[in-house]
Amino acid sequence: MPPDADNLRDDVAPPAPLQRGTNQAGMRAQNERLVLSLVRRHGALAKSEIARMTGLSAQTVSVIMRHLESDRLLRRGEPQRGRVGQPSVPMSLDPEGAYFLGAKVGRRSLEFVLVDFAGGVRHQSRASYAFPLPGETVRLIRAEVARSEKLLGERAGRIAGLGLAMPFGLWHWATEIGAPAAGLDAWRSVDIRAELAAELPWPVYIQNDATAACGAELAFGASAGLQDFIYFYVGAFVGGGLVLSGGLYAGRTGNAAALGSMPVPDGAGGSTQLIDVASLVLLERRLRADGRLPEAIYDPAADWSVCGAALDEWIATAGRGIAHAVAAGCAIIDFEAAVIDGAFPAEVRERLIAAVGAELGRLDLSGIEAPLLRAGSIGPVARALGGASLPLFDRYLVDQHTLSGVGNRRPGEGWAHVPGTASY
Repeated sequence: MPPDADNLRDDVAPPAPLQRGTNQAGMRAQNERLVLSLVRRHGALAKSEIARMTGLSAQTVSVIMRHLESDRLLRRGEPQRGRVGQPSVPMSLDPEGAYFLGAKVGRRSLEFVLVDFAGGVRHQSRASYAFPLPGETVRLIRAEVARSEKLLGERAGRIAGLGLAMPFGLWHWATEIGAPAAGLDAWRSVDIRAELAAELPWPVYIQNDATAACGAELAFGASAGLQDFIYFYVGAFVGGGLVLSGGLYAGRTGNAAALGSMPVPDGAGGSTQLIDVASLVLLERRLRADGRLPEAIYDPAADWSVCGAALDEWIATAGRGIAHAVAAGCAIIDFEAAVIDGAFPAEVRERLIAAVGAELGRLDLSGIEAPLLRAGSIGPVARALGGASLPLFDRYLVDQHTLSGVGNRRPGEGWAHVPGTASY
């Protein structure tokens, strides 16, 4: 086929930078990672479109895509006819090309997902507990890994890794969740990542749970087109993430955008931390004080309207706190948007976003521009899905910021075919 045989598609714009990460990996050559990243971002693409975006020669792109197809990471679509020349053959991600495991270790529950190469959730489970214990957590994860391997059968050999999303310093929250200090203290001396990695045949990764949820929004959600945004995830405790220039910014210690620690007004003339006004554990305490069981608020599929006035008051208080955090963040970085998601039903999320917007309208924002308020697109499974995204980015995708110049290269100025690194 001649180099220009594939028709060009004019509606494909140069891509924005994709996800950034923390773990080095030479699993894929840089050009192969680049192609996979572009197809993940734009959907099915023809060889000529990728050549135009990257500046690589048509022959080089053909070799790369044949290799990826033989590796079962890309698959051919139906030829697209209707233009002059030979038909264009779009290539898309093959869902069976690789699989990723993700586990969210939370203060009230463990969630586990098996995700395919195209981002489809093949298996999902959830186990509730009063508080997490290291031994029981490892046992639950082992059981779900075995269940996933059995579900995949012969395809289990294509599992690329397990990602853990969990709060850092879990032992600090014993009082807040009503757990015995001795129970959570065991986490101080446990390296759950190393323990699981010693038993499993593929890499095991770990990331802060709220940061991982932000990464899931970038990898699988509807916010990938945003270049700069602040991200709030409301679970038992509120946390967040930070996206700069299209990449997840984890900071020097991996704890950037620790939004739960941000000072906000306490409603009585003083200040407190956002975690003390916008966490679901506060709604739980209110329900218990009213003599009501709070189990429903840790089941996102439940009908939360039964919480009545307690839910109304929590939404108002959390909305005020998050609005102040948004305003403070925008005074430092000119965010496009504030993305809000959480472990609650969609209608509760919408009410919370409306409360944040109403409070922002009452604040003095002179000198800054309020960002767009957007709902996160993943919901309760975001943290577990964020865990699953860790091996995906580390092993198969290009560094986000590498793509910032893609689409601005002349033919012949393509990317070097060298091993790449990805830092999530």
